[in-house]
Amino acid sequence: MNLLLQMWGGYARMTRRWPALAAVIPFIPVVALWTIVAEAGLFPRAFFPGPADVVRSFVTLTYKGILPDYLQDSLIRLFVGASVGMALGVPLGILIGTSRWAHRICWPVLLFFQAIGDIAWLPILLIWFGFGLTTMTFVIVYTVLFPVVLNTVLGVESVPRDLGRAALCLGASRARVLWEVTLPGALPNIITGLRNGLGYGWRALIAVEMIVGTSGIGFMMFDARRAGSTVEIVLGMIILGLLWYVVDAWILAPLERATGERWGLVTS
Repeated sequence: MNLLLQMWGGYARMTRRWPALAAVIPFIPVVALWTIVAEAGLFPRAFFPGPADVVRSFVTLTYKGILPDYLQDSLIRLFVGASVGMALGVPLGILIGTSRWAHRICWPVLLFFQAIGDIAWLPILLIWFGFGLTTMTFVIVYTVLFPVVLNTVLGVESVPRDLGRAALCLGASRARVLWEVTLPGALPNIITGLRNGLGYGWRALIAVEMIVGTSGIGFMMFDARRAGSTVEIVLGMIILGLLWYVVDAWILAPLERATGERWGLVTS
């Protein structure tokens, strides 16, 4: 027991000194187990590549320029689709959250379309727009939109009405109340919606690239299936997981936490 406590204390000190270790250390047992199973030959290498095989594939595809180009294409598509989804979702959520009439009119329609999955749109999108960027952008926008709208509405409705009334009594205009009271109070929920929307949009992008894409990480993985290259499929999965982990854990989560501490309506 004392040895375990000492090891835990050493781990806590190291992660406090080098925070990046907290993200790396949990993966060490996973990679070690993966290596042992691959080297033991329990499965053919063509079906179950080891870490060394994936690293060699990464170096080869990077040297040829295939992986950087595909990754760039995926990130650009995500950025464009997510930007449009956020630009539409935040104002719509504020409108629904602040207006009873807008809530009555838009809320049933919103829930109806939320129940229709993004991939369910693909057949008709292919008829309308064909295999191209428009179809992929529509799917990403559609996926990002609903988490952003719903969390924005939640954030607006969580702001106490008394704060807005007090500001109006002190002479503030309704526009100023919206800008200086409602938006700051709703901002933590808005950031949470953006975080969730980006996560859903990233997964939707990979799915639609597999079906209609001609480039991107999703296309690379699906194209590797035709060639029977399991190692490229595993490489794509690792890139997806690592990239999103870095973006979420090192950018979005700290932003969400900082926003909650700065503008969140925290009560003790």
